[in-house]
Amino acid sequence: KKGRSSSSCLASSSPNSSSEGSTMSSPRWFQYEISVTAPSRGCHLITKDVNDAIKKDISSIKIGLANLFIQHTSASLTINENADPDVRRDMEMALNKIVPASWNHDGTFRHTMEGDDDMPGHVKSSLMGPSLNIPIRNGRLALGTWQGIYLNEHRDQGGWGGGHTRRIVITLQGQS
Repeated sequence: KKGRSSSSCLASSSPNSSSEGSTMSSPRWFQYEISVTAPSRGCHLITKDVNDAIKKDISSIKIGLANLFIQHTSASLTINENADPDVRRDMEMALNKIVPASWNHDGTFRHTMEGDDDMPGHVKSSLMGPSLNIPIRNGRLALGTWQGIYLNEHRDQGGWGGGHTRRIVITLQGQS
């Protein structure tokens, strides 16, 4: 079962404040909110979802930055290899060894009422991080050949996890 996504966009462009005769264009800003549904707990490639949401406006930016921010505390974003699915499975396995759900039963965690994966999900989210900054070069995200954007879903129960929709705010800033 594949994940789903949807998006919306806000745009802003400021007047050119540079001196006369300058070839510098005015800064451009675009902001989107996409919703991505991970089909299950784990690490999921969302590069296509991000590119589909920003394709209309990113092409107008020659140099800039894209910031991605996930609006949740038990999911995270990262960049890693996009070719071999075993990398995504190994990432999930490593995170589960670093922060095991068993800590809910041995007294390590106090916040345990939302399920065995809730507090481990919060810790994993903090370790991986809620945001990414990616350079924009010549109208494209300047990702390396083997780099992809991951949504890391850290929950699989409690009404969150697999099948739960996660919101990601994408802000593009740059100049043409």
